[in-house]
Amino acid sequence: MPNVKVEKVTKKFGDFTALEDINLSINDGEYVSIIGPSGCGKTTLLRIIAGIIRDYEGHVYVNGELFDDKPLEKRGIGYVFQNIALFPNMNVGGNVSYSPRAKGFNSDMIRSMTLEMLELMKLTERYYDYPIRLSGGMQQKTALARALASGAKLLLLDEPLSLLDLKVRTELRYELRRIVKDLGLTAIHVTHDQEEAMAISDRIIVMRKARIVEEGTPLSLYLRPKKIFTSYFLGESNVLEGKVMEADDRFLKIDVGSIILKAKNTGFQEGEKVVVMIRPEFIQLANDGVEGVVKKKTMEGLFTRLIVDIKDLKITVKQPYWRVHNIDVYSMVKLEFPEEHILVYEYPERGLYSEISLY
Repeated sequence: MPNVKVEKVTKKFGDFTALEDINLSINDGEYVSIIGPSGCGKTTLLRIIAGIIRDYEGHVYVNGELFDDKPLEKRGIGYVFQNIALFPNMNVGGNVSYSPRAKGFNSDMIRSMTLEMLELMKLTERYYDYPIRLSGGMQQKTALARALASGAKLLLLDEPLSLLDLKVRTELRYELRRIVKDLGLTAIHVTHDQEEAMAISDRIIVMRKARIVEEGTPLSLYLRPKKIFTSYFLGESNVLEGKVMEADDRFLKIDVGSIILKAKNTGFQEGEKVVVMIRPEFIQLANDGVEGVVKKKTMEGLFTRLIVDIKDLKITVKQPYWRVHNIDVYSMVKLEFPEEHILVYEYPERGLYSEISLY
């Protein structure tokens, strides 16, 4: 199983900087997802690791070997593209066997590797079908089988599920992780789908404006992100500007305009300007809380989203349907903000908007 090290990589296209001083290490057998806004450099980074882009500053190592000048075909990397890109004139078996045939393996080995991959993907019965007869999910599984049949131990996936419908995408992402783990591969997965990244990754890397903002486990990035942008971009947060009114060794009292919030003190002083964030699902309906008016109610599957006005603040709340089914628009509700789920950040020098802007 390979490990990957990206060291001080910078890539420019003319005057546009696609990547700037990227440093990244990926461990043997790790499933890593890279997320971030469009144009932040995710796919460029993947293509540099693959060897598709060769003109860049910095270095790429795989298992300690310098890959900067290593030919694409000798890198031992499987690459799965967003647009699937199967050979339309070849059936499933022909597509999957393409790589071992191109490498000159003998016929017995080619057949063995092809059948093994088709069995793994549960595509054996579609051996003689051409891509046009396959569903989107089957086409992508064929593309994955083709990448794996090359014997690659490092798998690069560029938005591999984005063109599939929601149900197929949800099913296939878990299948994808299972296959990667069963085969002992190292995988780097670029995606716009945050839920997808949260569900399948050992670690997530968050990018913005050509740089890495933060990295960590899905749970740590969701519950305790270190950066304002991560909290804003990953999932959903109520973002409030505030000022510390009281501070002791344990707790803060923060004025965010219409309400005073209590939060754990992580090193702030009285009078400091701060940014406060709390995720909608952590805000509770309570008999003894801050009173507000429901301005909007939207059902989202098992959860219902409420937009609650508390004077000049708009607060988003997400609760299971059964808890709020009897609450109507313009109802008065009382909200509780649990202190253990309130995140407090130093106010950015360039302003809050600059810190959370996607582009």
